[in-house]
This record gives sequence, structure tokens and C-alpha cells, in this order.
Amino acid sequence: MANHIADNTSHLATVGIIGAGVAGSTIALRLAELGIKTLLIERGDGLVNGPPMCHLHAGGNLYREISDQQCLKLLKQSIETLRIYPHCVNQRPTVIAVPTQDPGDPSDLMPRLHLLRDEYQRIVAADPLNQVLGQPENYFTLYQREDLDRLALCPTPVQPSSNDDWMIPIAKQVDLDKLKFPLVLVQEYGLSSLRIAATASLALAQLECAQVLTNTQVTQVTPNQDGWLIESQGKQGVQQYQVDYLVNACGFRTGSVDDMAKFSRQRMVEFKAAYIARWPEPNAVWPEVIFHGQRGTPKGMAQLTPYCDGHFQLHGMTKDITLFNGGLVHSSTASSQPKLPDALVNKIIHQWPMDVLKQRTEQAVDHVSQFVPSFASAEFGGKPLYGAQQIPGDDADLRAAAVSFEPHHYARAEIVKASSALTAADQILAKLTELDLVSPCDAAPREAQFTTTLGLAPKQITQLAMELAIARQYPPALALPYHAASSRDQAANTSGKPSYSSIHAEKSDLTRVFA
Repeated sequence: MANHIADNTSHLATVGIIGAGVAGSTIALRLAELGIKTLLIERGDGLVNGPPMCHLHAGGNLYREISDQQCLKLLKQSIETLRIYPHCVNQRPTVIAVPTQDPGDPSDLMPRLHLLRDEYQRIVAADPLNQVLGQPENYFTLYQREDLDRLALCPTPVQPSSNDDWMIPIAKQVDLDKLKFPLVLVQEYGLSSLRIAATASLALAQLECAQVLTNTQVTQVTPNQDGWLIESQGKQGVQQYQVDYLVNACGFRTGSVDDMAKFSRQRMVEFKAAYIARWPEPNAVWPEVIFHGQRGTPKGMAQLTPYCDGHFQLHGMTKDITLFNGGLVHSSTASSQPKLPDALVNKIIHQWPMDVLKQRTEQAVDHVSQFVPSFASAEFGGKPLYGAQQIPGDDADLRAAAVSFEPHHYARAEIVKASSALTAADQILAKLTELDLVSPCDAAPREAQFTTTLGLAPKQITQLAMELAIARQYPPALALPYHAASSRDQAANTSGKPSYSSIHAEKSDLTRVFA
């Protein structure tokens, strides 16, 4: 006999969601906040347990190769994301630099930056609550060589309070002779998946219509006249659940559920890794810095992402650092699930050999230090951030994707970037309404749609995020907000395990929701 979630809401339909990454968790929050019965099933031991993300992608400025249309979508999606996850943002700008060795030119970036600034102004004019990326007219700022030479003579601020303040570490420590000008400072912020994980965990624990099953593997999904029957294996043994609508939100494993459901879908999966280094020497609060480069070559893009306590996340778009041989794979006519090489799958499932971790981290440090010479003193900082992302279709440059639908009450979340998760949730809700599975919802501001989520205290979220970081073997500094605050001010909070007394009251709720 299949289990049914107790009908304690005004919505009769039950939505089953397989996969509790940022997409599945955001979809669950969107539905459960409305009182829609939601069953969220996750094979791992917690929500949003992939590698910590580093970037909001508010305008897609990291990617020269993607279309303007995708950039505009990412801008809008990022603004909406910040309105429902305001405590998950790391509010520091991003500096974009074009090296002299790169064939591109900073002038190539200008048309897109003007397009994004104008669109941000339009979005804020339509709703002032959308002003979450600073003043629209300051969406980006240009810095010429003479500006940087002037700033290099200024004292390093303890807490940056202006764009110039953020650029002072660049002026003092970046090898400016290796860059073309102008440099671009853009209001594209960081995003903490650890704090999103904490937010989703705490909010779903308070929403009675949500049931979350972790450490539960879905073994089969079968369509029937009432929707879908989900079979699973978990802590309570073999179980069956009847749902009216099924959402496949399995990330890079989405194709495996498509295969179970007998739906064919073309997609790619790409394995990537970023690395953690600790660089306490500069005693400066850094922006994120992107040094553009040709992907897949030894001169691929270098990305330096700051966290608290001198920790930095490093990307190098070369096959010796972030990219891997055989790391981009395609689905086939026989299966919707692309097959990564066993060696890369083993990296996802098991720990990497320490010598490999340190070697790739050292290569990442070297890659960044070609532009920031003093960064050569940075050291191995902990477990790398690695995993695979799905890319629907056959365009490897696709970044702004959300959801696709199949007959018989089935949807698949196909986000590539976390900022697209809320768009996927909205589209699924619209489909449920179209099918008369849920009652039409009155238009409401985002804040009214997520009252439980937004009612959580920032301290409560951060403390649980630190607990999750430690449990997942990441430095707890990665869970802390990076809001123009001195790294040394935050360091005291990461010297040991955090105190969890203030979240003790939520433990029973978490036990309930993670049944």
C-alpha cells in the first residue's frame, strides 16, 4: 500500500520531488509555502549537499561566450533569488580583467554591460524591491591604469565602503602590466550554498505540508491513473509513495530518473572542480576577481573568490585545474543519463587521494599567482569543491535553463546555475495550476510568497550552515557571510566548532522533516 502525505491543507494534490539540491529544495519551498503537499526525497544525508557554489551569476559576466539573452535571464533570475534568499548572499563585487595574453579586449565587454545596466534600471523602476545589486547606475564601474596607480598609494581599508575601496587590493597586489584596460568592477555577488542548505532545512522543518526523506534512494517510478508511484529504499526499508505530480530534480543524475520514467532527453554532464587555498598574508578584504582566458587551454580563465579568514576558492579553466579529460559527456540513444568516466564518478562518491588534491590546488595557486604574484604563498586550504552539472540539449555554453515538461504529470528541473532554481519553481507551479492540481494563486510580492523562509533569523541560518560545513568537511569560514567585513573580525568565529545552542530548539523539527 503506497503512503500518502496527510491531507492537512486546502490543496488536494501531492507533488513528489526527487533530488534536494538547490533546485529541488527551492521548488519544495515554493510549493510548501503555499500549503501544497510536498514530498522531497534525497539520496544524500541533507539538503543542497553538492559542492559550495561561489557565484550568483547576476548577468553572467563570467562568461564572454554566452548570449546576451542568457545574460538578461540570469540577471532577472538572480534578482529574484536574492529576494527569497537574502541571507545567503556574500555581498562583494566582482572585478573582471582581460590579460594582455588574451585575444579579447575590454571594449568587447562594454555593449553587454550597458545592456545589463539598462535592464537592471528598468527592473528596479518596475519594483523598487528589486534593487538588490546596489544602485542601478553603479551596476558596473570602469577603472583605467591611472586610476589603479592612484589607488595603489591609498591605505588598505579594513571595511570597504566604496568601489574605490574594493579596488585597492587589486591596485596594490595585481601585476597591472599583465592586464589590458579598463578593468571592470561589476555588482555581481557571491552566493553561499551552505546557507541556502541551512535556510531550506530550517524552513521546510516548519512547514507541516512538507515531508523530507533523506538517505533515501529512489529505485523506480511508475505512472498510473492517479499520477506516479515512487518506490524507494531508505532507513525505513522499502517504501512506496503515491503522488499526483512528479518533479525530477536530480541534477547531473536527472537522466537516470528519465530512464526509469521512460522519457528520452538529450543532455550533457560536465565534471568540474574548484580548490580552497588559505592566504592570510594580505590582510585585505578582497573582491572576487576574474582574469579572462581561453577555456581548456593553459591560459584558461582564472577565478579568485574570497571567503572569511583568508580562505579563497580557486578556478582555473584548464585541464590541469578545474576541467578534466573526459569531463564533458553526452547522453545517448540508449539512455538519457550521460556516463562520466568511472574515475570521475569515484571522485564524486569517494575522497580524492591527498597527493592529487594538493597537486591540483598548487596548480590553481600557480595559475592565479601569474596575475597576483604574492598569492604564490597561499597554501592548501581544505577539501576541494567538486561535482558535476547537467546542461540540457547540446549547447555546452548554455547557462540559463530552468525546467522542461513531459506528458502524464512529469517535469524535470534542468537548471545549470543556482539562480535559475526559482524560475523552475514558478514554471512548475504554473503547470500545476494549468492542470487544476492546485488552486490558482493570487499575485503577491516575492516576500509574501516565502513568509516562513524569510522569517528565519540570519544568525540561526549561519550557525546551521557552519555545522553543515564541518559535517561536510569544509572549512567553516565558507559558511560565514562575507559582507565587506574584515577577515580577521570573522576569524574568531572559525577557530573551532561553533556553538549550536541557539539552534537546539530546531533539532526536533529537523528530526521530523528528515524522517
